[in-house]
Amino acid sequence: MGSGEKNLKSFHSHHSKNNSKQGIKDVPKGCLAIIVGSKEEKKQRFVVPVFYFNHPLFMQLLKDAEEEYGFEQKGTITIPCHVQVFRYVQDMIHRERSINYHTNHHNHSHNHLVGCFRA
Repeated sequence: MGSGEKNLKSFHSHHSKNNSKQGIKDVPKGCLAIIVGSKEEKKQRFVVPVFYFNHPLFMQLLKDAEEEYGFEQKGTITIPCHVQVFRYVQDMIHRERSINYHTNHHNHSHNHLVGCFRA
């Protein structure tokens, strides 16, 4: 498993507090902290890798955030969806990345073996 895969398993969430400087030091390199939660529920803080921001499912969540809060959010990015919906999106991104990793790794290994057995 590659180092990116290890990082995927280390994502965590925290219940949001009113302190805007909360946990800046606990965000690993290559990740960002975001706040997730609908109006009806307690918001939670998640630390996600920056590659999420290029994924179509996450981009849709960002579009929803833009519609809700506008482009000029101050501080931590807030995603206005239910935490369960975000966890589902997070799981889908993780599964897709896992499948792609294993497919690419298998193809790479296969191509390497084919080259080894050429006459």
